[in-house]
Amino acid sequence: MTMKRQFLITFFLAFVLQNGTCNGIKWLALFKTPSALALNQTQHCKQLEGLVVSQVQLCRSNLELMQTIIQAAREVIKTCHKAFADMRWNCSSIERAPQYLLDLERGTRESAFVYALSAAAISHTIARACTTGDLPGCSCGPIPDAPMKMKKSGSQANKLMHLHNSEVGRQSLKASLEMKCKCHGVSGSCSIKTCWKGLQELTDIALDLKNKYLSATKVVHRPMGTRKHLVPKELDIRPVKETELVYLQSSPDFCMKNEKVGSYGTQDSAVLEKRYTYVQKEINAFQKSAQPGFESSLKTTERRKESW
Repeated sequence: MTMKRQFLITFFLAFVLQNGTCNGIKWLALFKTPSALALNQTQHCKQLEGLVVSQVQLCRSNLELMQTIIQAAREVIKTCHKAFADMRWNCSSIERAPQYLLDLERGTRESAFVYALSAAAISHTIARACTTGDLPGCSCGPIPDAPMKMKKSGSQANKLMHLHNSEVGRQSLKASLEMKCKCHGVSGSCSIKTCWKGLQELTDIALDLKNKYLSATKVVHRPMGTRKHLVPKELDIRPVKETELVYLQSSPDFCMKNEKVGSYGTQDSAVLEKRYTYVQKEINAFQKSAQPGFESSLKTTERRKESW
């Protein structure tokens, strides 16, 4: 991997994680940046919505990279909408960036998915830009395995959750790389074959993350040895894997209208007074399709335990 590519990866990850533990996706507000904004002068950085002071400084010293970051934000919004078009939570609340509602401010499944997709989109956009020559000087190289770090602010539990889910997003991208080959030779004899690893579309990666969202594990911040770790809330569940999403708080009931939590309710359909919660329905459908013969006892709820 060249020094230029290492710098690009480090810059983008630093940019994303500069926003602290609970607000690490506020940079997605960059999707609102007008196309007419040239971003060729350092004073333009102050006009970008959703950036904290440290990110503005990164912008000023790396103007040539900012259009790629803005494109990554747009890809997250577009891809999230497409992946969740058939769900009650359909990513609409992301468009409120940087002023999010509780569905993304708290450690929910929804925030877990958005963090994972954002991390995947950043790396995906870098790779695409390098391939097309939009970022001159970078060359092909593996996606780095170095663990990500986040500023020491906010809830430790949320910090660990966001770091874990961001890493899941990056690893999902890495696992999606496809081997592609092209033959060279007289009359298609394929005497010489050139092969490389190519990126899948971000929409395919988002669908993989959506499945992880549906099967995500609820965790708690619990002492283990001399430190606290995220462990499954239900102790009889297997330990959390590095490839699965985790969340701290149950999602709100998106069947009920509650704008404070980003829920617009279910319109033009009958919703029973005693109903399955949104998450229980979707998880049950996923588990039945993924595990034939799986039997689960869905519990009806009259109200949610969490106070939203």
